[in-house]
Amino acid sequence: MQGQTIERDTDIEALMRPIGKAARDAARVLANAPTSQKDEALAAMAAALRARTDEILTANAVDMQAAEARGTTGAFLDRLKLDASRIEAMARGVEEIAALADPVGAVIASWDRPNGLEIERVRTPLGVIGVIFESRPNVTADAGALCLKAGNAAILRPGSESANSSRAIHACLVAGLEQAGLPAKAIQIVPTTDRAAVGEMLKGLNGSIDVIVPRGGRSLVERVQTEARVPVFAHLEGICHVYVHGPADLDMATAIAVNAKMRRTGICGAAETLLVDRALAGTHLAPLVSGLIEAGCEVRGDHAAQAADPRVIAATDADFGNEFLDTVIAVKVVEGLDEAIRHIATHGSSHTEAIVTDDKAAADAFLDRVDSAIVMHNASTQFADGGEFGMGAEIGIATGRMHARGPVGVEQLTSFKYAVRGRGQTRP
Repeated sequence: MQGQTIERDTDIEALMRPIGKAARDAARVLANAPTSQKDEALAAMAAALRARTDEILTANAVDMQAAEARGTTGAFLDRLKLDASRIEAMARGVEEIAALADPVGAVIASWDRPNGLEIERVRTPLGVIGVIFESRPNVTADAGALCLKAGNAAILRPGSESANSSRAIHACLVAGLEQAGLPAKAIQIVPTTDRAAVGEMLKGLNGSIDVIVPRGGRSLVERVQTEARVPVFAHLEGICHVYVHGPADLDMATAIAVNAKMRRTGICGAAETLLVDRALAGTHLAPLVSGLIEAGCEVRGDHAAQAADPRVIAATDADFGNEFLDTVIAVKVVEGLDEAIRHIATHGSSHTEAIVTDDKAAADAFLDRVDSAIVMHNASTQFADGGEFGMGAEIGIATGRMHARGPVGVEQLTSFKYAVRGRGQTRP
C-alpha cells in the first residue's frame, strides 16, 4: 500500500489506523537504536538520493507540469521545483544530520541531593511525529532524517502539489532504513491526497502521534492549530522585518535588505517589511529603495518612501503585516528604535527580525526587546534556517513559546526524563 494513491471513497480512518500503529511500533525500536545504526541509515539515504536523482527529477517534472497547468505563481513553483543541485543539497543535508551528535541519552543536567540521591535529566525521543506539508518536496528528506536522528518515527503527509516528488524521495529514505536493518515503517508517507487523512492525523491516530508539525500556507497552519488534539510545532506566517538604524553602513544595509527580500522570496525567512529610521531617511532611504527596485522588487511605501523614489507605490495599511512571499516589500520610515519595536510587535508574526546598525547599544536593545523566535544584528533574515544555524536541517520554524522555538532540529525533537540513582534511600 505504501506509495500508492488511494481513491477518495476509501475509508480513510481504516487506512490511517494501521499507519499509526506501525509508526508507534517502529518508534519503540528507534528509541533504543544505537547511534551507529541510525547514522548508517542516514548515509544510505543520502547515497540513494544521489543514485536516484533522475527518478526524483522525473517525478518532480510531473508535479511541475500539473502546477503550471493550474496557473500556479512563480514563488510557489520555486518552492516546488527540484533540480540536480537541490537534490544534492538534500543529500548533503542528510549527511550533515548524520554528523550531528546524537541527542538521545544526552545528559542535560545533573545534581546530587543532600540525601544522597543522584539525579540526571536525560534526553529522550518524542515518539511519533506527524509532518503535514504542501509544496516543498525537500521537507520529505529533512523531516524524515531529523526524526530518525532524534529516535522518532515519522508520518509524512505531503500535499497533492508535491505528491509524486515526495514519494520518490521517500523511497530513498526507506532504502536507507532497510539497508541499516531498521524498520521500513519508521518513516511512512500517507498514500492518499484526500484531505480527510489530515483530519485523522490531527486527531492523533488513536494516540499514536505525539506531535504535529505543519509546513505550509496560512490556511493549512490555521486548520492544524484549530483542529489538532495533539501538540503542534508551527508558525502561522513569516512576516519578517529589516530595520535600518543609524549609524549604519549604507552598502551593508542595502546588501542585507536586498538579500533578505530577494534571495528567495517564497521562504518564510524572506523579509516582508523594511523599516528605516527617520535619522537616516535623508541619506539611506532612496538608495535602499532604489537597490530593491533595481533587483526586481516592487516597493510599496509610506509618504516618505514615495517622496524618495517616484517608482514607489503607495502602501495600504494591509501591506504592513502581509506575507507577500513574492517580489514585493513594504517600506516605512519610523521615529527611532521604540517605534520600530512597536511596529514589529503590532504587525509581525514572531518569526525573524533584523536590525542593521553600527550602534551596539541599539543592537543589544533590539535583540533583548523584540519578542520573536529569531532576532538578528547585521545579517539577512534569510539565515533563519536550521541548516544555517549548524543544526543540519530543520523540520520547521516554531514561533510559539512552549517546548520548541525557532528552527526545530534534532534537540527540539526530543523530550526528557529524570534518571534517579540511590543507595537504598527511603522517604521519611
